Amino acid sequence: MARVTNPLDGCAGAESVKLGGLDSAVCEARGVADASDVLLDRVLAGTPKAESPLRHRADLAAHSAQFADWPEWAPAEVVHALRETGISRPWTHQARAASLAWSGEHVVLSTGTASGKSLAYQLPVLSTLATTRGATALYLSPTKALAADQLRAVQGLSLPEVRAASYDGDTPHGERDWVRAHGRWVFSNPDMLHRSILPRHDRWAHFFRRLAYIVVDECHAYRGVFGSHVALLLRRLYRIARRYGASPVFVLASATVANPADSAGRLSGVECTAVAEDGSPRGARTLALWEPPLLELTGENNAPVRRSAGAEAARIMADLVVEGARTLSFVRSRHGAELTALGARRQLTEVDPALGKQVAAYRAGFLPEERRELERALDSGELLGVASTNALELGVDITGLDAVIVAGYPGTLASFWQQAGRAGRAGAGALVVFVARDDPLDTYLVHNPGAVLDRPVEATVLDPTNPYVLGPHLACAAAEQPLTTGCLEPFGGQAARAVLDGLVADGLLRRRKSGWYWTSRERPQHEVDIRGSGGDQVMVVEGDSGRMLGTVDLGSAPNQVHPGAVYLHQGDSYVVDSLSLDEGLALVHAEDPEWSTAPREVVDIEVLNTAHTEEFDGVRACIGEVGVTSQVVGYLRRLPTGEVLDQIPLDLPERRLNTRAVWYTVSEELLNGSAPGGAGLIPARIPGALHAAEHAAIGLLPLFATCDRWDVGGVSTALHADTGEATVFVHDGHPGGAGFADRGFAALVPWLAATREAIASCECPAGCPSCVQSPKCGNGNEPLDKAGAVAVLNSVLHAMRAHDAVGAQHDYLHDHASAATKR
Repeated sequence: MARVTNPLDGCAGAESVKLGGLDSAVCEARGVADASDVLLDRVLAGTPKAESPLRHRADLAAHSAQFADWPEWAPAEVVHALRETGISRPWTHQARAASLAWSGEHVVLSTGTASGKSLAYQLPVLSTLATTRGATALYLSPTKALAADQLRAVQGLSLPEVRAASYDGDTPHGERDWVRAHGRWVFSNPDMLHRSILPRHDRWAHFFRRLAYIVVDECHAYRGVFGSHVALLLRRLYRIARRYGASPVFVLASATVANPADSAGRLSGVECTAVAEDGSPRGARTLALWEPPLLELTGENNAPVRRSAGAEAARIMADLVVEGARTLSFVRSRHGAELTALGARRQLTEVDPALGKQVAAYRAGFLPEERRELERALDSGELLGVASTNALELGVDITGLDAVIVAGYPGTLASFWQQAGRAGRAGAGALVVFVARDDPLDTYLVHNPGAVLDRPVEATVLDPTNPYVLGPHLACAAAEQPLTTGCLEPFGGQAARAVLDGLVADGLLRRRKSGWYWTSRERPQHEVDIRGSGGDQVMVVEGDSGRMLGTVDLGSAPNQVHPGAVYLHQGDSYVVDSLSLDEGLALVHAEDPEWSTAPREVVDIEVLNTAHTEEFDGVRACIGEVGVTSQVVGYLRRLPTGEVLDQIPLDLPERRLNTRAVWYTVSEELLNGSAPGGAGLIPARIPGALHAAEHAAIGLLPLFATCDRWDVGGVSTALHADTGEATVFVHDGHPGGAGFADRGFAALVPWLAATREAIASCECPAGCPSCVQSPKCGNGNEPLDKAGAVAVLNSVLHAMRAHDAVGAQHDYLHDHASAATKR
């Protein structure tokens, strides 16, 4: 299908695509209101109503565009170039954000997918480059695909004086000198800024001296430990720019998030003005919440098993492609994206071999030329169906699709609506299908539509004062330019000073009257992994060929690449032969065994410091610092049916993690039922009840904190040495914490209430992956007591609600957020 420009598309330089053949004439001929009805009928065809996987349908109304005039300050040649792309006038939010940035205010634009956020920063940047001799701008995005897409859009405007250029890992070394010397708008990413640009800022002096704008695109993606790294990286960037006499304006673009001004301020280190009123048009959409059917086989402990979200997404996508609908499926993992595309192709080939060729996978890890070819094929209409990781959530500007399938909750509502927003065209309805994984959170969401439709999106969670993140960045900043007391405030003030004292004591920095100096000739930037926790990496290498397949971080290596582990890479299976943590090397060989592996882990937790406590009758809730000691002691080999073949012991070292945790204790009287509202459990049931409650709580935490269940861990015990009572801990999985436990404490009552609801409403008799079983349990999901977990949570919630715990937690959240903002 040919590409056509759309006068209602406010995204500068990004042509929209005429997608699918489900226009109003087709809908009228079939006697339905719009395309979404056609598509939903198709994927439900042949399913008896009593067995329908559709749990809820919501029809989201269309809304029309709100236009503004072109700003008077915009040069005529810039306005003309933008009009040539099909933009007759900007939308209201675009014009307001652009004018704020032009006037010198730091600004964050927080609106939905396909709302033309790029025009909001293109307009002031292009206008400045056109009117100010030598002015420069820097664009940063979390993915190379998005930066490449935005670069193509700017280059397509035919404004030669802009001299836009890419500077990332794909840029040939021969071109990098030209970009440094002549590039006026440089498109890059945080990784390149950290490892190349800032360490060699003297070679970029000409660029930094005239830096007018710093554009941070898709800034909602910077959360948790990664977000904390990027927040400190942006502070380092701003400091270097000021050194060269520049005072650049930050322009941040984000999906819809709660408190965008506060979130952008914590990320950038400067006070930002938020623009959140969306003036873009939106076609009507139908949202279907979908729970895959149960399979005949049973899994662990004879628990019922549902069809996987990826397999169900493949079936739905095949049906939609047969209908002629342009469809994008978001899948959680690279391997899952490959399998979903493969499954859809197989089903389509049985119908028509030509249809099978119209489906592909798109994910990170592809070569640049492979990504560009897939993007071209999707744009041109050669591809009707694509299964993707979030590489396309934050990747190329592909919108206006007939259908989007979200296979598994992506972790946050912001990401969910970002993905769902790829669907929708003016004048024709679109379909969004959320397919639940066999997981407590996904199951809860499809059975509680209000948690998706009525709940506000999350605020981003990050903590730049985390000493495990702050220390390495202070070392990097000192290596770039000696630190002084006057420049510490953006880095955390007193918190930064305390960390600096530790760096001096360790011999990494030298303290002089004029400031803190880096002591080594080696640059520290290469030792800091901004997408991890700052630790080392373990290389996964094929022993026979010496080919490096990938890397895993040091902390995850004993769980993921222990000897005997089955390791997947690009759809191929390998078995680990050896692991050397000292050398950072895991050797593997190609093998596709009939079993999978699961590590068995022993975990202990120690309370180091209690920051805040809430007391109730028989229940105590706390937030603070803990030390988590873990050791992988063996692994299970398990068949696809869930049957365990054997357990093989391992001899691996202990690991220590100092982090943040939220925990609650339950008195013996409340557990045994001798106190009012008690659980009435005999002692033998208590460990399984607490273990099940812990698993479900971890699964539901992403509903209240901007995290994934793999970002957190937990420990439960019938008697803990530090608390003296039965205790359930949920802790951050990153050194120093990432803010997730604090969010959990701040929302403890609604979090535990949702946990109780998810367990109680599950139809399984004794516990399954949809409620209390965990894919990451180091004890093989034993013991678990589903009914006991409900009884414990009933007692805990009764005690908390009797003392207005909601108000107390709200106060903590307010105080904690205020402190984080000041930091």
